This record gives sequence, C-alpha cells and structure tokens, in this order.
Amino acid sequence: MDLLGSADPVAEGDLVCSAKGCRAPAAWGLLWNNPKIHTPQRRKVWLACDTHRPTLEEFLGRRDYWKQTVPVADLARFDPDARP
Repeated sequence: MDLLGSADPVAEGDLVCSAKGCRAPAAWGLLWNNPKIHTPQRRKVWLACDTHRPTLEEFLGRRDYWKQTVPVADLARFDPDARP
C-alpha cells in the first residue's frame, strides 16, 4: 500500500492549504510549536486557505500549540527559508 501515492501532487513552489484533501492556495501561515518537544522560540508552520484557517487554528489552539497567524507573504520574517 502506497500511502504517499494517494496525495495530490503539488508543483514545486506552490503553497497549498495543509487541511487534509484541500489543494486551495494558502493565504495564511499558522505558526505553532509543541512545547513538549520544541524550544520556546521554535515555530513550525501550517498553511491555510481562508476556508480552513479557523478549523486549523482551533485544532492547534485546543492543544496549546497555536502561537500566531500571519499572511503567507509575511512568512519570510519568521522563517528565512520560507517561500512567500
């Protein structure tokens, strides 16, 4: 069984929503960290379209992981390797 083969391909450089099954262009970067495994300053990023932003923020917030949401264009300020 090929678990990776079931995902829709994404072109290099395309930023798409992180919600399962969504291929919409990402408009938001949800910055988060898991305090049990990440240092306080570390920020991981999930991408979100306008539709899935509230759901993904709620999911991260219930776990006390969510830190901040920023427009995709501003991600480079938080991660020099991010692709706006």
